[in-house]
Amino acid sequence: MSAVHATTPVPYRVLARRRETADSVTLDLVPAAVPLRAFRPGQYAMLYPFGTGEIPVSTSGISGHTLGHTVRAVGKVSEALCRAERGDWIGVRGPYGTAWGTPPAGSDVLVVAGGIGLAPLRPLIVETLDRVGEFGTVSVLTGYRDPGGQLFLDDLPGWRSRADVLVTVDRPEPGWRGATGLVTGLLDTVGFRPGHCAAYLCGPEVMMRAAARELRRRGVPAERIQVSLERNMRCATGWCGHCQLGPVLVCRDGPVFGWDRAEHLLSTPEL
Repeated sequence: MSAVHATTPVPYRVLARRRETADSVTLDLVPAAVPLRAFRPGQYAMLYPFGTGEIPVSTSGISGHTLGHTVRAVGKVSEALCRAERGDWIGVRGPYGTAWGTPPAGSDVLVVAGGIGLAPLRPLIVETLDRVGEFGTVSVLTGYRDPGGQLFLDDLPGWRSRADVLVTVDRPEPGWRGATGLVTGLLDTVGFRPGHCAAYLCGPEVMMRAAARELRRRGVPAERIQVSLERNMRCATGWCGHCQLGPVLVCRDGPVFGWDRAEHLLSTPEL
């Protein structure tokens, strides 16, 4: 079979659809025929609801040839994806971009997510917890605007059986018993060895900057901190140039960068 061109979507069928929040859903997609190459945690696909357009969406689940994508409805393409039902067809191309680096054996693993930024980190969390005996402490810290924004609630009991999982919100609601405040405030509640820590950050850029700088202040080496950027990616091939950030094209050279490189990139404010 001839290779699929980089700009040609491959048909995938919606196997399952799960409502995550009021404006977010997770779609499990299976190939109609020959699947795309295997994805790694942190990589993304271009998703095309036929006749609407396409957007980049990181994988939130990888199981054999089944791809999970968690989408928040913020525009016409993402809204069309969120309306997709079981049995619908979606064009998919990929995998694109860099993946999360595997945590070094024996290291403490720290995941810090803001809002839907937990979605690109979910495959990394699953992969890490499947090998939890190879690491020291494993901590997952998540922050949301309000309790209704929480993702992957069905996953949390299993995660909590093998890791420290903490949640904080900006605006608590009646009955909320968790923490309130910035996700960086949760760093004081978990134990990790700064010199032996592998940290993974995804969420709003202001959150990632604050978390990375706090981790650096605590002694975590810059090269042990990884962040995922998504800046106006459109083609996924580096051809259109819309995602250029300083000397890099985020769609091609990212989205995952080490903080030793990303700190300079994120000095350019997001528009």
